[in-house]
Amino acid sequence: MTDRLGALAAALLGTDADEGRRIATELTRLAVAFPRPVRLGLGVAGGGLDLAARLLSGESLARLDPSTREAICTALAARPGGRALLDAVKMPLLLASAAAGAEGTAPATASPPAPEPELSCVALDDWPKRSRADAVVIGSGAGGAMAARELARAGLSVVVLEEGRRFTAAEFRDRPAADRFMDLYRDGGATFALGNPPVLLPQGRGVGGTTLVNSGTCYRTPERVLRRWRDVHGLALADPARFAPLLDEVERTLRVASQPLDGLGRNGELVLAGAAALGWKAAPMRRNAPGCAGSCQCVVGCPRNAKNGVHLNALPQACAAGAVVVTGARVERIVTTRGRAVGVRFRGRRIAAPLVVVAAGAIETPRLLTRSGLGGHPGIGRGLAVHPAVSVAGRFSEPVNAWRGVLQSVGVEQLHDDGVLIEATAGPPGLMSFVPSGIGRELHAELASADRLATVGAMIADQPSGRVGARLVRYRLADTDADRLRLAIVAIGELLFAAGAEAVLTGLGHRPYAHNLGELRDAVSTADARQLHLAAFHPTGSARMGADPQRAPVDADGRLRGVRGVWVADASTLPGCPEVNPQLSIMAIALAVGRAAAAEAQR
Repeated sequence: MTDRLGALAAALLGTDADEGRRIATELTRLAVAFPRPVRLGLGVAGGGLDLAARLLSGESLARLDPSTREAICTALAARPGGRALLDAVKMPLLLASAAAGAEGTAPATASPPAPEPELSCVALDDWPKRSRADAVVIGSGAGGAMAARELARAGLSVVVLEEGRRFTAAEFRDRPAADRFMDLYRDGGATFALGNPPVLLPQGRGVGGTTLVNSGTCYRTPERVLRRWRDVHGLALADPARFAPLLDEVERTLRVASQPLDGLGRNGELVLAGAAALGWKAAPMRRNAPGCAGSCQCVVGCPRNAKNGVHLNALPQACAAGAVVVTGARVERIVTTRGRAVGVRFRGRRIAAPLVVVAAGAIETPRLLTRSGLGGHPGIGRGLAVHPAVSVAGRFSEPVNAWRGVLQSVGVEQLHDDGVLIEATAGPPGLMSFVPSGIGRELHAELASADRLATVGAMIADQPSGRVGARLVRYRLADTDADRLRLAIVAIGELLFAAGAEAVLTGLGHRPYAHNLGELRDAVSTADARQLHLAAFHPTGSARMGADPQRAPVDADGRLRGVRGVWVADASTLPGCPEVNPQLSIMAIALAVGRAAAAEAQR
C-alpha cells in the first residue's frame, strides 16, 4: 500500500518518487489515528488511481514518469466525482508532507511560557475500580470545566472524566505541528459529517477539550440570538439582561480583551486594509489570549500558555475547590435506577454518584445518552447546526507569511446581520487553513508560493439540518445556506481585491482562480453546492434546551427530561446556531447549569 500511496503523493503533489515515498511513510504512520472509513478511503484512492494508470498506460502508477502520472490524475479529475476524490485525498497528503518535513514546530520566543497551573489529574490506571462522588462531570472542555467549578465551589465532591490526556506547553513548543494535530483531535482530525457536500468536523480531545485547540476568539452571544432563544424556545435564561452577567463572569475567567494591533500579522493587516477601503465594519478580535506572541499555533496548542483555555483557569479553579480530573476515561454509560442517575461506568470502573453532568460536546453527548438508554426523546441527536465555513485566499505581489501573527486575528461584521461572519484565519506551516486547488506541478507551484497568500474564512448561520447517529453524523446543507456560502465567497473576494490581491483562489474546482470581482461572481454563480469545500468547528443543538417538552430534550435549567439527576452543559444544549464563535455562549450556559444543579443538590 505504501508504494501506491507514494506514487499517489508524487502525482498529486508534484514531487519526485523519493519524496512521494517519504510522504507515504508519514501518512501510513499518521493514519493510525484516522477512523477506519478514512483509512479505507485512502487505500481505495491509491488503488483506484493505480488501476486508472494500468488501464490508460499499461503500467502501474509507480512505474510511470511524472508527466504521465500527472496526466492520469488530470484525466481522473475531469470525470464525475474524480476531482472530489482527489481533493479529499489531498488534505491528508499535505498533512503527511508537513510531517515528513517536520514543519510547524513553534517558533522560538524570547519569553518563557506561562507556568502550568496546578491540576488534580489522575490517570485512568491509577483510579480505583469503585468510587463515590457527589457529582460526576463528563468532559473537561468549555462546558464541563465551568459546570465542575460551580459544583465544587458549592461544596460537592466532583470527579471530572476526560477521554483525552493532559498536554503541556513544552509538548506544543517542541513537537511538529502535524504530530500535535493528530494527538489533539479525535480521529486525527478526520471526522466528517456525511452530506453532499461532506463537512469536515474536527473535534478537540484532551484536558481542556476544544478550548485547547480553538482560535481564542471570544464573541459575546448576539442579542438577536438571545432574544430568539428566549422567545422561540422559551429559554428564560437567554433573556439578554439575565445572560449578560453570565458572559461578564466568563470573560473575567478567560481574561478576554481586544487583540492589540502589535503582533496582529500581515494576514490580519490586509483584511483591515481591505475593509477600510470598502468602508466595511471590521476590527481585531476579542480573544482570551492576553499574552499572545503571534506564533499562529492556536489550533495545535499554544506553546506559551498564552491562550487561556479552560485548562488554565476554570479547571484549576475547580480543582482548587476539591475537584479531581481523571484522564483516559471514556464513559461507556450513565447508570440509572428507577428513573434516577446513580453513577457512571467507564473502562471497567464505576463511580457511584446521584448527579451526572454531561458535557461531552454536541457530537458525543447524544451518543452517550443513547448508549445509556436515555436517548428516547426525539430531539436527542437531531437539530444539529454546525456553523459551516468556507475559506478563500488572495495572492499578493509581496510576501504575506500568513503564519506569522495571530491565527484568527480580525473579524469583519459587515454581513453579520445577513448571517455571514468573516474572519481572517491562517494556520501553522504545513497546516494551511486554505488548501490550494490543482494537481501535480500546478499544486507544487502554489505551495511553493504560499508565503504570498492571505487567507480568510467565513461562517454562516445555518439551519439545524444535521443528525448525530451512533456511528455517523449526517448533515444536509439547506439551499438557502448554500446561497449564503456563495455570498460569503464573493464578499471575501471583494475584501481581498480591495486590499490589493492580484488574484483570488476561490476554492472551487471548476474555476479555481479569479482575477477580478466579475470573474469571481461568475465562478460562484455557476458553482454547484457539491463543489463547496466545507469545514465546521462549532456543532451545536443536538440536545437543545427549551421550555417545550415536546421539542427540547433538556429543560430550561439544564435537566435532561425523563430522568432525575442528569444534566447537560455543553454546546449540544444551544437551541440553534449562535452565529459567532460559541466559546463564551457555551461557558455562560454551563455556568448557569452548574449553579442550578448545585442548588438542587443542596436542597
